[in-house]
Amino acid sequence: MLEELREPSAGDPAAGGCRLERDFAEGDLPRLRVLTEEFAMRAGLPAASRGEFVLAVNEVASNAIVHGGGRGRLMLRRTDGEVQCRVTDGGPGFDAAVIPELLPGLDSRCGRGLWLVRLVTDHLTIVPGPVGTVVTLAIRLP
Repeated sequence: MLEELREPSAGDPAAGGCRLERDFAEGDLPRLRVLTEEFAMRAGLPAASRGEFVLAVNEVASNAIVHGGGRGRLMLRRTDGEVQCRVTDGGPGFDAAVIPELLPGLDSRCGRGLWLVRLVTDHLTIVPGPVGTVVTLAIRLP
C-alpha cells in the first residue's frame, strides 16, 4: 500500500528517513489515514503514538479541506528523532492564535481539532502565508 513511499537520496533534505508526499482532497481522507498509519508504523512509532499521529494528521488535513480551499498537500517524513507531518493549503490563512487554550464547548465549531492536535503532538507550528497556511506537527520517536 505504500507505493508512494520512497527512500530519499543522499542529497534529499529528508535524507536519513522515509518520506511520503501526496496531494489530497475530500475524497482522499480515508486513504490518507491508511497511508499515515502505515508510514508511522514503518517509521517506528509505537501503536498508541501512531493512533495519535493519524488523528492529528487527519484533523489538519480536514481543516485544509474545510477552511483551506478544498485541497492540500501532505508531506510525511521520519527524521532521527521524530515523525513529522507538513500540510500546506491554499486557503485564506490563519495562525496559532485561533487555537483555544481550553477545550472549546461542544457548541463551538472553532479550534477543537487544532486544540486536539496540540494536545497529542510534541511539536506544532502554523505559518500563515499570503495565500494558504503551512501546518507542521511532529511526534518524537521512543
